[in-house]
Amino acid sequence: FKNIGEEFLNNMFLLVNLGGPAFDFATIQAPEGDFTPGENSIIWDWRRVRDLQILPPQSEGRVEFWVKLKNEWGLGDSSDIKTTIFLSQAKEEFVNKVNSKLALSQKGYYYDEVFGNSGPIPPRVGQVTNYTITWQVKNYYNDVKDAKVKAILPSNVNLTGKIFPDEQTDKITFDSRSREIIWNIGDLPAGRGVTEPAPNVSFQVSFVPQEDMRGEVARLIGEARVSGQDEWTGETVHSSGSSLHTDLPDDGRVPAEKGKVE
Repeated sequence: FKNIGEEFLNNMFLLVNLGGPAFDFATIQAPEGDFTPGENSIIWDWRRVRDLQILPPQSEGRVEFWVKLKNEWGLGDSSDIKTTIFLSQAKEEFVNKVNSKLALSQKGYYYDEVFGNSGPIPPRVGQVTNYTITWQVKNYYNDVKDAKVKAILPSNVNLTGKIFPDEQTDKITFDSRSREIIWNIGDLPAGRGVTEPAPNVSFQVSFVPQEDMRGEVARLIGEARVSGQDEWTGETVHSSGSSLHTDLPDDGRVPAEKGKVE
C-alpha cells in the first residue's frame, strides 16, 4: 500500500476479506495480523505494524499472509478467488479466475462385457490377443469446449474397429503414421461426470508381441491426455492418465504375472 497524498497517515487498520470456495482457511498464516474464522478476514492494526502507525507521503508499506488452496471444492458456486481490501478510506477488490479441473481415467481389460476379447493370456509371441481400453472424463468447475483425449498406440497394437457406445464411433480418429488415437468429445458442461454421468468410450485393440518382448510386460497404449478450453478463464486445461501395459492392473481376473509375454 502507498500514501499518494500530501499528508501523513496515522494509526490505520488494514482489513482483508477472503472469498471463494478454493481457500483452505485452516492454513492461514498472518504473522502480524489476526484471522477471524467465520468472517474469513485478517486485520492488521497500527499497534503491531509500523507502516500503519505512520505512513509519510509517497511512502509504501507492506503486510504479508499465506494461505493454501484446496485440491477440490464443491460445485455450483463461482470458483473465483476474491480478495477485498480496506485501508482507511480506500477499498480495492481483486478477482482471480480459477481454471476448471479435468480428470481422465484410462483403464484396460481382457475380461469385459463389452466386446468379448480373445487370444492367449499370457500373450504369446506372434499371436493376437485383444484387449479393451476404456476412457472416462470428468469436468468440475467451469464449462469446457473442444475437449479431446489423445494417446499413442505402439507399432504392434492396432484398433480392431470395435467401439462402444456406437454413438462415439464417429468421434474416434486414428492417424496410422503418427499412431495417435483421438477422441473428440466436444463441449463439457461444468459438473459433467461429477453430478451427472461421465462421458466414456471403450475401444478394442489387437496386440501381437514380438520376439524381443518375451518375458516382459508390454505396453498397450501410451499416456492419455485430455485437454480443452476453459470458457470462463479462456485458458487451456488438461489432465492425463497413465500408460497401460499387459499386466492390466484394472482387470482383477488377470494376475500380474500373466501380463508377461511368453
